Amino acid sequence: MSLKSTENRWGSVARMLHWLMALAIIGNGIVGLVMDEMPRGMSKLNTFAIHKSIGLTVLALLVLRASWRLFDRKPDDEPMPRWQRLAAHATHGVLYLLMLAIPLSGWIYNSAHGYALQWFKLFNLPALSEKNDALSDFAGDAHEILFWVLVVVLVAHVGGALVHHWFERDNTLLRMLPFARLRPKNKGDQP
Repeated sequence: MSLKSTENRWGSVARMLHWLMALAIIGNGIVGLVMDEMPRGMSKLNTFAIHKSIGLTVLALLVLRASWRLFDRKPDDEPMPRWQRLAAHATHGVLYLLMLAIPLSGWIYNSAHGYALQWFKLFNLPALSEKNDALSDFAGDAHEILFWVLVVVLVAHVGGALVHHWFERDNTLLRMLPFARLRPKNKGDQP
């Protein structure tokens, strides 16, 4: 299994970062939804701390993933109509922007609220703003709205991968799955 991507499939580093981030984002989304419904108390504060730490981890993984992409090639696109290719690239672009904007809006919300930000109680991170109620309200609203936009874009991303897998019968999904064997290319396929 190659660490770097090839023309046909994502490398093991890119796949590992993809799935780690997917698990962290989905898990943290669930934690975020649950913590909003929790009664006030230490349990809720601890859940908020975990949510913030996972969000910071997603941000760090995004930086690592973007850095890796500078050194790793992108596999060639599977044959598909131009509109699908454009939609796939746009979806990926929006996902990357959301993976940046959501943790940053949470960090700004936390800073503008006047709270210290810790990563798993190991160290503190600097505030991104002074205490500011208006900015806190704006960043908190943006954080929540961006999360719901992410849900919609993730549904489109997963849905597109599943359509390609089940109906188009190509390798779009398989080349990101660990240990999956790629389907042989049809003779009529063009690169």
